[in-house]
Amino acid sequence: MKIAVDAMGGDHGPAVVVEGAVAAARAFGAPIVLVGDAPAIEREVVRLGAQKLPIEIRHASQVVGMAESPSQALRRKRDSSLRISAELVRDGKAAAFVSAGNTGAAMAISMFVIGVLAGVDRPAIAAVLPNLRRFTILLDVGANVDPKPTQLLQFAVMGHVYSRDILGQASPRVGLLSVGEEEGKGNELTKEAYELLKGSSLNFVGNVEGRDIYNGRCDVVVTDGFTGNVALKISESLAEMLGAMIKEELTRDIRSKAAAALAMPAFQRFRRRIDYTEMGGAPLLGIDGAAIVCHGASPVKAIKNAVRVAAEWARAGLNEHIKAALEAESAHGGREGGRE
Repeated sequence: MKIAVDAMGGDHGPAVVVEGAVAAARAFGAPIVLVGDAPAIEREVVRLGAQKLPIEIRHASQVVGMAESPSQALRRKRDSSLRISAELVRDGKAAAFVSAGNTGAAMAISMFVIGVLAGVDRPAIAAVLPNLRRFTILLDVGANVDPKPTQLLQFAVMGHVYSRDILGQASPRVGLLSVGEEEGKGNELTKEAYELLKGSSLNFVGNVEGRDIYNGRCDVVVTDGFTGNVALKISESLAEMLGAMIKEELTRDIRSKAAAALAMPAFQRFRRRIDYTEMGGAPLLGIDGAAIVCHGASPVKAIKNAVRVAAEWARAGLNEHIKAALEAESAHGGREGGRE
């Protein structure tokens, strides 16, 4: 079960990505295919003393830039590390791929090279966020800024399966992000999606508000990619600000520093609970393969865990379960429509 890793993606280039992949090979025994500039990758592998690990190198002569348009990456970069990684999945030579590169390009290349699952109109990017209980899956967070109500239902089904199979939630609670909890609140998209979700077989808890992403009220929150991306970026900024403010206050004077030393174990546990690198990156749900899209600034730990999650996805047979769930939901909708 090999995992292809786009070694050239991200802000830090192959140094960080290769180190993360090597860490995954060491910790999890995951066979890795590093894709990119072969000489540069080989230098990093030698530097890390990883020659005997289950790591292959596949040369790619091009790199997709972080600011490059997805359409250009798709048409003009046919030998890019990102595209070659996707082709390895398409051809069955890798079970999944991981990239910290251009998210839009990863989405476009995955759709057109690997393809989408039967029953899926558009893939969705899912963010796994911490809540007061465990995790909340928020989707879509940027792939589809103007989806249809039926696509929000598909996102809900995919999020339900991911929460159940990967995060271990027996009956994931699904909420629809809106401006109020009451039925009938929201714009036309949320009102129509509400009716579809209400009539579905999912454990739908109704409309939820932004605060419910983190308070543990539900396990899956569904929204359009525009709103989801704004919510995600606000959350990231808030987490950075809180971390900086806490550090500033704890180092303000001698008494604060002494108290911080005593509370350090609690602060370390807190940091682990909110650390996005524990989940590695965002799964791209709905493609006929498996892909984890990481933040461009991902450190070694994030790449390592992205490889782990990608392997868990492939091992769990997640896509087969998503297809079965979509088929069951379609049949359920047909029966409900027949009753009406």
